[in-house]
Amino acid sequence: MDKKCALYAGTFDPFTNGHLDIVKRACTIFDEVVILVAVSPTKQSTMPTELRVSLLKKIFAHEPKVSVDSWTGLVVEYARQKNISSIVRGLRPTGDFEIEFQMASMNRKINPDCDTVFLMTSEKLYYISSSLVKEVYTHGGDISPFVPPLVHEELKKLKS
Repeated sequence: MDKKCALYAGTFDPFTNGHLDIVKRACTIFDEVVILVAVSPTKQSTMPTELRVSLLKKIFAHEPKVSVDSWTGLVVEYARQKNISSIVRGLRPTGDFEIEFQMASMNRKINPDCDTVFLMTSEKLYYISSSLVKEVYTHGGDISPFVPPLVHEELKKLKS
């Protein structure tokens, strides 16, 4: 039987507890989950790509189903090159659907062999987004409830 492999991509700048929830739940559905740190030329990053990859590898060091990589091209092209047929996306009740539907449709047009699987964000975490966490962080607020401890520690180091 073939392994069911999924790709979970994002800039993860920073990786939040909402992202963590999606990865954990994807691991219950798929045999393998590749977390892909997507490098966006249009977004200003708080943390360098290499640091985000390193943090994710540490966070998931004890989860054999998870691997971490980075990519500068189209996510759907990465999926094609690695023979991954599912892309996991989290949906929040905050207007994500239209954007995510459009992206999933475009991905399907580019690679008809790749489907997008949507997971609803946990009701306890739906309000968390990387951009809001970044905003709180930039203004000196406490982000510890919103990110894994390793991410929080690294962000504190970057600020000092």
